[in-house]
Amino acid sequence: MYRRQPAFRIPRCRRPLVHVNRRFISSEKTISNDAQQDFQSLPPDWEDEAPSLSDFTQLPHKDFGKNQLMHTNEEFKRALRGILRQFPPVTYAFAYGSGVFPQSAATASRTTQSPHPNPPEAILKWQKGGGKMIDFILTPRFSQHFHSLNLREHRDHYSLLGSLGSAVVSHVQEKYGAGAYFNPYVIVNGTLIKYAVVNYETLLRDLTEWDTLYFAGRLHKPVKLLHEEPNLRVANQRNLLSAVRCALLLLPQTFTEKELYSTITGLSYQGDPRMQYGSENPKKIDNIVTHQIRNFRYLYHDLIMSLPNIRYAEDSAVRKPGWMENHELDQKMSQDMDPERLANMVRRLPKKFREKVYFQYQNKFGISGHDFQAMLEESKNESSGGILKKQVAGEFDRRIAGEKDIPQMVTKAINQTVKWPSTAQTLKGPLTAGFSKTLRYLKEKREKANTK
Repeated sequence: MYRRQPAFRIPRCRRPLVHVNRRFISSEKTISNDAQQDFQSLPPDWEDEAPSLSDFTQLPHKDFGKNQLMHTNEEFKRALRGILRQFPPVTYAFAYGSGVFPQSAATASRTTQSPHPNPPEAILKWQKGGGKMIDFILTPRFSQHFHSLNLREHRDHYSLLGSLGSAVVSHVQEKYGAGAYFNPYVIVNGTLIKYAVVNYETLLRDLTEWDTLYFAGRLHKPVKLLHEEPNLRVANQRNLLSAVRCALLLLPQTFTEKELYSTITGLSYQGDPRMQYGSENPKKIDNIVTHQIRNFRYLYHDLIMSLPNIRYAEDSAVRKPGWMENHELDQKMSQDMDPERLANMVRRLPKKFREKVYFQYQNKFGISGHDFQAMLEESKNESSGGILKKQVAGEFDRRIAGEKDIPQMVTKAINQTVKWPSTAQTLKGPLTAGFSKTLRYLKEKREKANTK
């Protein structure tokens, strides 16, 4: 009989194996001593190294990636981890969505009846008496093993597909759509939740290569991490930095802080059929950014400060105590539009996504397939994981940087990346969740979309 494992414990980040000078700021940019206290310095060349880490002591920096750890009160965090403990062991897990962080004023102050039948008091207090279903992403090393154990304990979570066994469930999960298997509208610890299972390698690949943006896009927004793994922390840091670079390629020379975060948030929604066919609130992106601006700043500020081509219009503003808490503040920002800077950003885009951008320009420039492949092979300098060994832009990147239509071409690449995985993931919903739960989910999404 399967015996439940003990509660998950996140290892403490002890002293790193390799000493990093705390005063060192990323080689891409140096700033004044006054500003150093406002962000976490990054070690040199961390993006260009892709070691396989066995524990958190091997991170590039002892506080590396702490920007990913969003604050909630301890009672709510314990309640979420209590839900997580009801499942078989996983390598990585997080809670996300409006049930964790409010996406509108109505969500934050709602007094309607809670959808949870008998939740912990901490969840009721955090959701302020109203509440939403809480979404989870669970990442085991091996999905089939997870489903085998989970089917024994929670057969009622699954549709009729579960009766065919864990091999069929994991096959449907990994071979169709984005690689997720959703079980919505299930009750765990008296709380209504929806959870998706995604294999470790699938998540790692999406974070580093953006092959679907399905999971990477969810992690572009603030989430509540509940169980971590060092390689995925590093991969997500790369994912977040890639999101900033991609957003900059879409933005003009000057923009505001909220415009930057809205562009980042919108990356994974472009091409999503739910946005195109009215199943999502058209104001969703603005609601997310407006009501979570503090968390976005906490998530991205360190990374923004590490880049050489983006700056706040008033550097003094980010040195004022408590500036991150100021919801009324919308700072002006600017980026360096020098072609060499743009070329380096294009080169730094995640592998699979960058290939789609390249393909757009192959068609525009009329480069033959043979010559295009030869050019890519000649300039290839990546490991098997899609991590660059060199950061220098190539000739093709520089040619792209000289074009005026980069925002349009990048947008096309985003649509190509997101559209099919999201569509296929939606289409397999009736099979994995069952028709009644799928109809309920679509109905609630449409109701939200019509909410003003």
